[in-house]
Amino acid sequence: MTVLTGIRMDQRSNLLGSLWMVTAMGAFALEDTFVKGAAKQLPVAEILLLFGFLGALAFALLARLKGERLLNPDVGSKPMLFRFVFEFVGRLFYVLALALTPLSSATAILQATPIIVVLGAALFFGEKVGWRRWTAIFIGLIGVMIVLRPGGETFSLLSVLAVLGMLGFAGRDLASRAAPASLSTNVLGFYGFVTIIAAGAVFAVWDGNDLIVPCAAAWMSLVLAVVAGVFAYSALMKAMRTGEVSTVTPFRYTRLLFGVGLGVFVFGESLDPFMIGGCALIVASGLFILWRGAKTAPASA
Repeated sequence: MTVLTGIRMDQRSNLLGSLWMVTAMGAFALEDTFVKGAAKQLPVAEILLLFGFLGALAFALLARLKGERLLNPDVGSKPMLFRFVFEFVGRLFYVLALALTPLSSATAILQATPIIVVLGAALFFGEKVGWRRWTAIFIGLIGVMIVLRPGGETFSLLSVLAVLGMLGFAGRDLASRAAPASLSTNVLGFYGFVTIIAAGAVFAVWDGNDLIVPCAAAWMSLVLAVVAGVFAYSALMKAMRTGEVSTVTPFRYTRLLFGVGLGVFVFGESLDPFMIGGCALIVASGLFILWRGAKTAPASA
């Protein structure tokens, strides 16, 4: 009975963790939708500034409620400086992609992040990656190229914005592995949004467009984006701490379904066989990498 009870508890934890992960991905997709909605009225630099300020305020309040210190000496550590740079690149270019390209394609390209993280871990951290996962990485990158379709009639250089954003997020995730354990989720979230403010300030100087007074709809979009983003971040942490990582992590790819669905039904975007095929390759290769990594750890894959 004790063994059966333990199995049932594990199954329940995995189910709850998976549900939290799906919820987090849905909330992240809503965050993207609200940011894209705000971009119809506000300059990108202003979106970054206001979104970053509201998000930093939210995480500062959460840290305050839990008695967590924002002014921690470990914030200036080398891994955090790398995290700042990659977060800067990821946030700036992904928000630009949301503003200037279809939500469905930006979301699809973003799903390659775990593939690039494994590639970076092998190249920079010396993690063992066997020929099967190398093959999956190559197939996943082919999927990204199919979504982009360079040389095709529908190709736009603006699609590269999503690629740069995805590379920035992958670098951020790699840097987060080495981030000091003394920094809590709320503290990391606070400095992540502070980085968005910095990205907005730099882009405002480069872009040169005047800032405008947001209308009520734009304010609502930004506030809802922050609420969705903070909730998504918290749900993601809850998912990773509730179920087994190997069981919960694959549900990250549900973000693609949410993103594509919102792109089609909210913004009237259309899908074609190339987009669907590229998405399938990206998701299939990512799931294989996760499965193979869990199966062969700690041995070479």
